[in-house]
Amino acid sequence: MELWFMSGIANMTYKEVVMIGLACVFLFLAIRKGYEPYLLIPIAFGILLVNLPLAGLMDPPLDGDPGGLLYYLFQGTDLGIYPPLIFLCLGASTDFGPLLANPKTLLLGGAAQFGIFVAFLGALTLGMTPEEAASIGIIGGADGPTAIYLTTRLAGHILPIIALAAYSYMALVPIIQPPIMRFLTTEEERRVPMKQLRPVTKGERILFPIVTTLFVSLLVPSATALIGMLMLGNLIRESGQVPKLTETLQNAMMYIVTILLGVTVGAKATGELFLSATTLKIIVMGLIAFAIGTAVGVLMGKLMYKLSGGKINPLIGAAGVSAVPMAARVVQKEGIKYNPSNYLLMHAMGPNVAGVIGSAVAAGVLLSYFS
Repeated sequence: MELWFMSGIANMTYKEVVMIGLACVFLFLAIRKGYEPYLLIPIAFGILLVNLPLAGLMDPPLDGDPGGLLYYLFQGTDLGIYPPLIFLCLGASTDFGPLLANPKTLLLGGAAQFGIFVAFLGALTLGMTPEEAASIGIIGGADGPTAIYLTTRLAGHILPIIALAAYSYMALVPIIQPPIMRFLTTEEERRVPMKQLRPVTKGERILFPIVTTLFVSLLVPSATALIGMLMLGNLIRESGQVPKLTETLQNAMMYIVTILLGVTVGAKATGELFLSATTLKIIVMGLIAFAIGTAVGVLMGKLMYKLSGGKINPLIGAAGVSAVPMAARVVQKEGIKYNPSNYLLMHAMGPNVAGVIGSAVAAGVLLSYFS
């Protein structure tokens, strides 16, 4: 009987049962359906581990007890270490050539961040604190590491919900974006072909991360950690002098940090947090932020279509969100439906990578106001 009362089964609450069931659902979606498996599998398993009764994986050290494993791993998330490291790896994997070849697409990446601030104001009207509202709004940028970084600094108590919402909407880009793109554009606009991009010199590619770091960091100092790491990774890539570092960042280090980030974010997802009205508010407002960001990006594309005399396909505006390269692929897929010879992928990559910079800058602005 003593063994039974010391078991996890005897100490399990209904909230823990629900959360373990939710973790299994997320594992099913990641493994069977392929929804963001690289991050959703670690997050879901982190949820599973932290809701096992008496395991103590998130317990802090107390009275001689060393504390749980996940408590120590979580410090990298709590202190804002893992997200910038993800950006370092992302920079080494990103080609900013399409943006440099057509700098006007930077406007599309900026316009798509509009949803962040609309959702921020909407969350305030629902009774959220400014810090919580900022964390909810950043979901609209469709940039998981940025959302996690900002939330750990402003509203760590809702971190798991923000992370799951951000990555869920990133995985659902092919479902959410196409109806918005078709609703806001005409068939004639969707058929517009675009000319091949000009070649970008090696000098431009090397100067870009240096100049961007200086400009953004001096303008929005709070964004330095994210932008600095992103541009360092890109400079390592474009320099061509350290291929082993580039390979390590693109592969081994990216996967290691992703596992640590995912498991520790999931390890904060307890039943008390998830089974509340706040969770529903965050999920709904996050969806609104993402949808508005997509819509404003497309509308900016329509404006550029008019101003360019019909030379820019407004569909590429939808790629202004930071979901790289999924949003660009969605643009390519939609464009081919209406013009089989229209190759929009590289044109869409311009606003897509601009969106990564835009979301980091938006996070820096929110952080500077509310930290």
